[in-house]
Amino acid sequence: MINNQFITEKFGFLGSEFIRELEKCSVITDIKSKTEIVRPGQRIHYVPILIKGSVKVFTLNEGRELLYYYMKPGESCIMTFASIFKNCISSVYAYAEESSKALLIPVSSLLKLMNSFPGMNNFFYNEYDGRFTALMNMVNDAVFHKLDTRVLNYISQRAVVTGYNPVKITHKDIASALGTSREVVSRVLKKLVNEGKIIQHKTAIEIIAEE
Repeated sequence: MINNQFITEKFGFLGSEFIRELEKCSVITDIKSKTEIVRPGQRIHYVPILIKGSVKVFTLNEGRELLYYYMKPGESCIMTFASIFKNCISSVYAYAEESSKALLIPVSSLLKLMNSFPGMNNFFYNEYDGRFTALMNMVNDAVFHKLDTRVLNYISQRAVVTGYNPVKITHKDIASALGTSREVVSRVLKKLVNEGKIIQHKTAIEIIAEE
């Protein structure tokens, strides 16, 4: 059993009885930075809700990474949630980008809670809506924007997710997320520096706010 302010703030709209039931069945866990949380083929035992930190959810195709989305505090992993309706087998990788903390709800308990408190469905409906919007933005970037705009948008997104600017990120990280090479990303970043849109630090990239 846990007693945590995060639960009350996130699910207080469902009432005190729900809070008590969630505190009884859930656990809070710390996740070390650069830790793989789940991979395709693994059985899902818990649905996470991120309390702090950042988690990347992605897949691999012939060694190339395809980013689905980043989880930020207060959000859940919709791909994990979806898996509980199809044999609880993961189809994605989840990876902690930084030291994180998560609320873990056992699958069996989550299903019971959703039956007893239908209002909880609203939380996951909102999560789906947010993920769909993020996916559409990613598709629009890939189809309609040049690579320099995509790189800048990606760094900006990381700044929002992590809450930091400069953002600690490597050229390789950006290349993997956008499906290109590190050498191409390095050229694009140099162009963005010359245009006054970013500043490259030794281990981070800073977005320059437009005046």
